[in-house]
Amino acid sequence: MAAAWPTWPTFKSSPEISVMPSETSPVILVTGASRGIGRAVTKEIARRGMHTIALARTQGALEALDDEISADGGAVTLITADLTDREMMARLPEALTARFGRLDGFVANAGLLGDLTPVSDIQLKDWDRTMDVNVTANVQLLSLLDPLLRAAPAPRVVGITTGRVRKLAPFWATYSATKAAFENLLLTYAQENEETPLRVNLVNPGPIRTGMREKAMPGEDPETLPHPDELAPLIADLLSPEETRNGATVDFREWRTA
Repeated sequence: MAAAWPTWPTFKSSPEISVMPSETSPVILVTGASRGIGRAVTKEIARRGMHTIALARTQGALEALDDEISADGGAVTLITADLTDREMMARLPEALTARFGRLDGFVANAGLLGDLTPVSDIQLKDWDRTMDVNVTANVQLLSLLDPLLRAAPAPRVVGITTGRVRKLAPFWATYSATKAAFENLLLTYAQENEETPLRVNLVNPGPIRTGMREKAMPGEDPETLPHPDELAPLIADLLSPEETRNGATVDFREWRTA
């Protein structure tokens, strides 16, 4: 078992180091890494030789992910944390600098569905929590991580969006509105960095076999949907130094049939 990360004592369950990255291995932060798309992306980029910092709230699921990646010879660092803990996240850049001295990429994957309910029945507690995870946490992270990303030779940011931003539907207001704000946040960040090496893009997975999809569509047969493992290579490609697009929204269904 890897040794505890001593530079971040505020964690109730200390992050753990599996394998330290080499000097040339890109270091990538993935949020919501313990399941679904985040888990698949973490495994894929580790398979490609990148060092992943896997951040999620569920320690047991992260440890299982660590075991799987380590068994395949990959490298991962685990951070058990809640993105909405402002004080904890504020310590992230210092901890990353102390441990790695760099950050080459950020996959903004963590998100909440929120309640599917008429606008007139939206509970502000649910609205605030969904906005906090889907938008405000990413505002803080982009601000905190920006100096580290700008110092990298070919920094990359990938955000996971949804078709519900444009294809509106009754009862989906909380999710659609917060993801629309998330999209505009990242696309504005992309425009602000047009003249820099930083590339910022979005991925629309479409219907995909995740716990969030199952919650939203409980009567749907998940076996009819693509697995997150099929999506992961697209996201990994967008993290590559060879990727030149900026401010693009890449549709997974179009990509897989191209």
